[in-house]
Amino acid sequence: MDELILLRHGETEWSRDGLHTGRTDIPLTPRGEEQARALAGALEGLAVSLVLTSPALRARRTAELAGLARCEVDTNLWEWDYGGYEGITTRDIRKTRPGWYLWRDGVVPGDAEHPGETARQVGERADKVIARIAQAEGTVVVVSHGHFLRVLTARWLGLPPQDGRLFKLDTGTVSVMGFEHGEHVVTRWNGPVGTR
Repeated sequence: MDELILLRHGETEWSRDGLHTGRTDIPLTPRGEEQARALAGALEGLAVSLVLTSPALRARRTAELAGLARCEVDTNLWEWDYGGYEGITTRDIRKTRPGWYLWRDGVVPGDAEHPGETARQVGERADKVIARIAQAEGTVVVVSHGHFLRVLTARWLGLPPQDGRLFKLDTGTVSVMGFEHGEHVVTRWNGPVGTR
């Protein structure tokens, strides 16, 4: 593999409003669709060998609008399962858990639909994705979610999953992972749409 391009899906109502959006499958906003279309500029002229996308509608639609026609859905690319914190803002969580921070404190168990995950479990899924793309040649594109891509980046760099906290990631952005002297590096992070 030559490089790994990470695309975070475009804006949704929940991402715009700061609600934890793990497995709830909600669509892009009109602004999110614009962001997704603009991502095509980051891919222009590239010979992409493999495109993987989360099963979520917001990720698949982003891939489609960015011009990525041949996508493979990979269930490991789902966003962090927030359990009982699904659809809730950090501000509201802190009303009952003062000082709560996802990367340090984790989530509370949910129900059968949203049982919740630890950072370690998300990291294990990220490791599976990295193992899969390591077998590809050329340029690989992954379309997924904010917290998941942050964990994937930490694991790409050999860091613990919790260190994903160090990589803020906005909606509708492009990031690029690559190599320097055979070692994994970040070559671009959180780039605005239409850039690479």
